[in-house]
Amino acid sequence: MSKIAVVTGANRGIGFETCRQLAQHSIKIILTSRDPEKGKIAAEELKSQGLDVISAPLTVTEKQSSQQLAEWVRQEFGRLDILVNNAGIYPDPPQNNILSTDLETVRLAMETNVYGVLLVCQAFIPLMQIHNTGRIINVSSGMGQLSTMGSDAVAYRLSKVALNGLTTILAAQLQGSGITVNSICPGWVKTDMGGPNAPRTPEQGADTVVWLATRTDDTPTGGFWRDRQPIPW
Repeated sequence: MSKIAVVTGANRGIGFETCRQLAQHSIKIILTSRDPEKGKIAAEELKSQGLDVISAPLTVTEKQSSQQLAEWVRQEFGRLDILVNNAGIYPDPPQNNILSTDLETVRLAMETNVYGVLLVCQAFIPLMQIHNTGRIINVSSGMGQLSTMGSDAVAYRLSKVALNGLTTILAAQLQGSGITVNSICPGWVKTDMGGPNAPRTPEQGADTVVWLATRTDDTPTGGFWRDRQPIPW
């Protein structure tokens, strides 16, 4: 039986490319999107390339949405092997700083980039525990690194710091279970979020996600990765 993967926020950008690359490894992909129609169009594009991709609606900030999708996956496939938490937002206005940032902007970032990941993990990890195997990859950012912290994009940075914390907590919780949890930094990628001036392609941004998701030999857990190499928190 093919491995089963769920990718959040996957109708475009890094999520879409992650679906493409994972499907090229003969993995069955559940491409999720907050907008069902956009998700369907994206999945059809990949299916037209001969890839095993289906779409499903998922609003990561709504607990019921995650729980319903997880139950559907359980009924259809009885397991989950790969979970890529890619859905994220960048709500910061230009040139904001910590002294002027509106708290509502921070809340928006946290709701999707952190709480949404937690809700999705709470819904889907039990499916991985059925066979005590699985790969969870959280798409974070170098902007969440404490070791190189800047002062712009305050809400986004805070959310990615928290996401990295969530990664390490989950990795500790699941230590020895056969389920690994890692954060990755895709770099500055040419997407709707990254903008046209970004130097990296979606293919490059998705590479480390796919590498971690498909490793079978001594897969690490609780780490932060960029370009297949560990980086400081």
